[in-house]
Amino acid sequence: MEQYRTLSPQYGTRQHGPRRDRPRPPRPPRQPVPSQAGRGAGGEPVRAARPPGPQRRPAPVRRPAPAPALAARGLPNPRLTGLGSGLFCAVVMFLLGALCSALFGASLTAYGVLFLPVCALTARWVRRGDLMTAPVVVPIAFAVGLLPLADGEGGTGSRLMGLMTALATQAGWLYGGTLIAGLIVIVRRIRLVRRRRTAGARPPV
Repeated sequence: MEQYRTLSPQYGTRQHGPRRDRPRPPRPPRQPVPSQAGRGAGGEPVRAARPPGPQRRPAPVRRPAPAPALAARGLPNPRLTGLGSGLFCAVVMFLLGALCSALFGASLTAYGVLFLPVCALTARWVRRGDLMTAPVVVPIAFAVGLLPLADGEGGTGSRLMGLMTALATQAGWLYGGTLIAGLIVIVRRIRLVRRRRTAGARPPV
């Protein structure tokens, strides 16, 4: 008996009988599909838009201030308190007075010349908070340094009289050293006030 074939418009020719499974070809491996979020119409990645608003600017990098000239040259640049500057000036002048008495025959002129740079160093090395003490301590140190140079062989009274005489005759060096210390202190004070005003006028970062 013959079997008629039926035609199906959708699946084509169907045969009755045992169906044979044909081996399917292996499928190519699937590539990972990137997330569709953040992609445009052409498949190109789109950057996320930043929220509107003021953007912060990067903080400016502060460069270290250049070292002062004295520090660059390797010279000492200490900071003395008011008491420390007085002790420094008095000890140095006493040693210089003893040196002048031993080497220069108690020369008051050599002592006066050496007194000027000591006054300048004292006014330069005193710290900012004790600037006004420098012009006060240098005359006291001048008198202390005159003790080894004062003429007095009869005792304490004679030595005090010699000290007063040396102070009277060498008043020019005393006033000169005090003036140098005062000028240096005034210049440092003006520079300090300008720095404070400049720092206060800068806008906050």
